[in-house]
This record gives sequence, C-alpha cells and structure tokens, in this order.
Amino acid sequence: MLAILRPYIALYKHYFWQILIGLSLSILTLFASVFLLSLSGWFLASTAFVGVAGLYTFNYMLPAAGVRGAAITRTAARYMERLVDHDTTFKILAYLRTLAFRKILPLSANQLAQYQRADLLNRFIVDIDALDHLYLKLFSPIVTALIIIVMLFVGLSTINLPIALIITIVLTITLLAVPIIFYQAGKQLGVTLAQQQSEYRLLLINYLQGQAELTLFNAQLRYRAKLDELETNWLRNQQRQSTLMALSSAVVLLIVGFLTLLVLWLITQYTLSPLVALFVFVCLASAEILTPIPGAFIFLGQVLTSATRTSAIFNQTPNIKFVKSGKTIDLSSAKLQFKQINFSYPNQPFAILTNFSLTIQAGEHIGLIGKTGCGKSTLLSLINRAWEPNSGNIYFNDTPLNQLDEKTLRQAIAVVPQIITIFSDSLRQNLLIGDQQATDQQLIAVLQQVELDKLLTTQEGLDLPLGQGGRSLSGGEIRRIGIARALLHNSPLILMDEPTESLDQQTEQQIIALIKQTCKDKTLIMVTHRLTHDPLFDRIISL
Repeated sequence: MLAILRPYIALYKHYFWQILIGLSLSILTLFASVFLLSLSGWFLASTAFVGVAGLYTFNYMLPAAGVRGAAITRTAARYMERLVDHDTTFKILAYLRTLAFRKILPLSANQLAQYQRADLLNRFIVDIDALDHLYLKLFSPIVTALIIIVMLFVGLSTINLPIALIITIVLTITLLAVPIIFYQAGKQLGVTLAQQQSEYRLLLINYLQGQAELTLFNAQLRYRAKLDELETNWLRNQQRQSTLMALSSAVVLLIVGFLTLLVLWLITQYTLSPLVALFVFVCLASAEILTPIPGAFIFLGQVLTSATRTSAIFNQTPNIKFVKSGKTIDLSSAKLQFKQINFSYPNQPFAILTNFSLTIQAGEHIGLIGKTGCGKSTLLSLINRAWEPNSGNIYFNDTPLNQLDEKTLRQAIAVVPQIITIFSDSLRQNLLIGDQQATDQQLIAVLQQVELDKLLTTQEGLDLPLGQGGRSLSGGEIRRIGIARALLHNSPLILMDEPTESLDQQTEQQIIALIKQTCKDKTLIMVTHRLTHDPLFDRIISL
C-alpha cells in the first residue's frame, strides 16, 4: 500500500508550509471543539455545585469568557483550515494533472493506442480527484487526532493520571484498530467502485458518441440495457459503501459511549466534584476526533485503485526517444530522403511500407495518393516521429531524424492534420499554438495572408471567442486557421493530411490556391485522394 502511495505522498514536500499551516489550524479547531464542550460541562456542573454547597463566591466571568473564546476560535479556525486545506489540495491535484499531461505527451502512438480517449479523460479527472482523500480525509485527520490525544493526556494527567491513561489508551486503540478493520471491510468494495465508475463513464461516452452507428445496426437498446445494468450495480455498491460508513460512525459512537460510562464510574470513585463533568465531556468530545477516520479508510481501496491506474501512466517510458543534444542543421530549407523504409503496425500480419525509398528536394511539392490503408498518413507520422520505422532511416538535410533533438525536429516541421482542433478560447490563443512568441501584428498579418482578416472586423478582434470546436466558423475557415498556425510556425517543411477533405468544390479551390501561394518557398508533402490538385504539385507519388 505504501509503495503505491509513496510517489503521491512525496508531493507534499512541495507544499510543506501550506500543509503545516493547515495541520496547525486543524489542531486548533479540534482542540477548541474539545475545550469548548469540556469547559461548558465543567462550568455548568460547577455552577450547580456552588449552589448546592451554599457558597457565595464563584468567578463565572473567566469560564464564560473561555466558552465564548473557544466558540469564536473554533469557527474562525475551521473556516481558515478549510480554506488552506482545500487550496493545498487543489494545487496538488493541479500539479498531478500537469504531471500526467507531461508524461502522456512524449508517448508514442503505439503506447497511446492502449487507452481510449474516454479512459484517459477518466484517469485525468476521476482517478486524480480520488487522490484528494489522501490529504483531506486520511493524512490530516490522523495526524491531528494523534496530536490532540497526546494533548488531552498531558492536560488530564495533571488532574488524574489513571483516568487520563485509560482515556488515552482507549482512544489510541480505537484510532489504530477501527480504521484497519473497516479498511479490510471496504477494500474490495472500493476497488469494484473505482472500476465500475471508470467502465460506466467509458460506456456512456461511447453510447453518446455512437448514436448513429447503434441506431443503424439496431443495437441501441441492447447497449442501453448494458449501461443500465452497470449503473444499477454501481449504485448498489455505493449504497453498500454508505452503509459501511454509517456502521463505522456507529461503532465509534458506541466505543465513545462505553468510554464515557467507564470514566463516569471511575471518576466518581475518586471525587464528586465538577471534575466529573470535565472528564465525561472530554470523552463525549472525543467522538469528533475519531468519527472521520474509519470512513476515510473505507475509501482507501478506491484511492489505491485510482493511484494504481494513475501510476500506470506515470511509470511509462516513451518508446520513441530523442537525443538530448542533437546535431545542428540548417532550417532555411528542407530536403528529405527515405532509405529502405520498412514499417508495419504492431500485431498486424502485413507490412504498410516495404523497402520504401524516396528523395524529396528542398522546395519541392509532393502529392501522396493511393488507396485507403496504403500508408500515406503513416508516412507523415514517420516523418514526425509519431512512429519509428522497423528498419531503414529517414534523413532531414542529410541528417538522420533520430539524431535530431525534439526541439529541432518540431521547429523543422509544421503539420496541418486532417482534423483541425479548435479550442474553446479566443482567436489569439488558437493562433498562438503555431508560435507562442508571435506578436499581435504577426497574428494579424498571417490572418490577412490566409484571408481571415474579416474575423478582425468584429468588436473583439483577436479576442473573438471561437467556441468549442470552432462552432462559429465554417469548414473552410477552420482549415485556414490550421494553415495559419503552420505559417506562424515558420518551418521549412509542411506536412498536410487531406486539408480539403469534406469541403465543397469552391472552398476546396480557395484552399488549394491559398496553399500554393503561402507554401511556394517551402517543402510540401500533402496526402490527398483527389488529382484535382495537380497544378499544386511538382510530383505525385502513388503508394
């Protein structure tokens, strides 16, 4: 268990002071709660005792002030504790998500193929979210409870050492034993819940995205029934987990009740003073110390499963490795050579490319045509090092690609994919993907170059929101933004994968004219299914 959680616990060192402040506030809150209840009980008992004893002097001002002070302190400390703890947790989760993205980014297409997009999303959101239990519901309450128990022993031992020792032993045993019992009881249930949650989200996304196919093959009802069955089992297990949590609270309250009765009987053997109420109310207040902890251990199985799934991403080593310091090459032009390239996808019985050789001169425009599956897009992926050839090598300006560091390779190549991704952000931020250092003047110039300057006539200008997936743009405008990004990248080699797919003939001709104009001084390799682009290409390669 510790081996799985150790990498995530190690993250706490980055937020040491925030965690220390949060723990201090948590200790202050819990101490104020115990002190408030204990002092109130002693105060009421003392008042009654004074009346029965017929005494005429009793300083009620100090206890009354203490009660008010403890109440105010508890409220203020609780608010500040929640503020600090949740801020710390959110920062840890943000760090984890950033780390997960950094781990996924270098992975090859072969490694990413084992994950569906919905599964990756689930690991990013749900599994990483589950890790907040480590600090908020496990680490912080246990540390706080142990410190408060020690403080209670120190305080009560000055009044009555044997009773203080009994209270401390019972609370400590309960703190250590009860969570372990409920962890074992809820371990498998937590694992099942984590798996069902992931499976349900995956099925739901596939169900929503595949409505057309499910309807076409008359499988919608069958798929929906499977989804409903999984949801029913998931809810049933959630109910079992809630029952287990209620049981853990009941067990803690039962132990506290027996402890209270035991202490009440023992303390009356020593004295009948108001100190009886003090010890009794300390025992009752201990319920607030212990109650949150067994419930947190019920979730621990779920947390461990989420940590295991997240670690599966973190522990992967990229199949495609870049040299740290590659050869320096001239990026003013791009010449490509393919020498005896052989490539086949994993677990596929046939090769995509066999002994493929080709030389593309600097500034040459090449069109790649062929039947679906013949290797056109694969060839672009090999140039971009999304995949590696099984044998043979690719040379960029007479330098093997595998001898270039990643920064140099990315600077040398601009890719216009078949599907242009438009983020739900401003026009400026969507263009800066091509060059993060581009100025507003450069962005405006490239928009004019791709004939999208009409977007600048709006009131927002470069701050124009494009919406999710660029819903406010036409298909042709989305393609132009992809080309604008490639131009901003200012690389000598441009790879395009069917940039005119699904466009009407007029828009297609406009895009072709735009590509011809903007890429005239660059090396261009374009995958296409149509031969209407002949005027654009110097050569057409049929695969």
